[in-house]
Amino acid sequence: MRSLAYLFVGIFFGFVLFKSEAASWFRIYEMFQFQSFHMYGIMGSALLVGMVFVQWVKKTKRKSLFGEKIILDKKERSFVRYAIGGTLFGLGWALAGACPGPMYVLAGAGFVPILVVLLGAVLGAFLYGLLRSKLPH
Repeated sequence: MRSLAYLFVGIFFGFVLFKSEAASWFRIYEMFQFQSFHMYGIMGSALLVGMVFVQWVKKTKRKSLFGEKIILDKKERSFVRYAIGGTLFGLGWALAGACPGPMYVLAGAGFVPILVVLLGAVLGAFLYGLLRSKLPH
């Protein structure tokens, strides 16, 4: 039953991404060319909602819809790791025209070439999993 709830939330999120044009290569291209505020507005509003939600969860010690405690651990900070990871993520995003969420939306919408990007993303995540213990912390 829990998986079904996650499936419906994912489908809803996919529709929102598609209808808001957040999965549109042209919108992403406009963003990287600083020609349109559209994507910055979407990401900024998502960031704001996320920040408010996290603070609300911390303050009220809320539980998930399934009654589980929500754990918000502090992450280890490292400028170099985040700079390298962010640069690689941004380069992949700019080259592919999609970040991980919209990749699935585009595949679901029938854009066949995105399957090459999805395969690369899955292989990259698998490779990271293999090399993670050998990478500097």
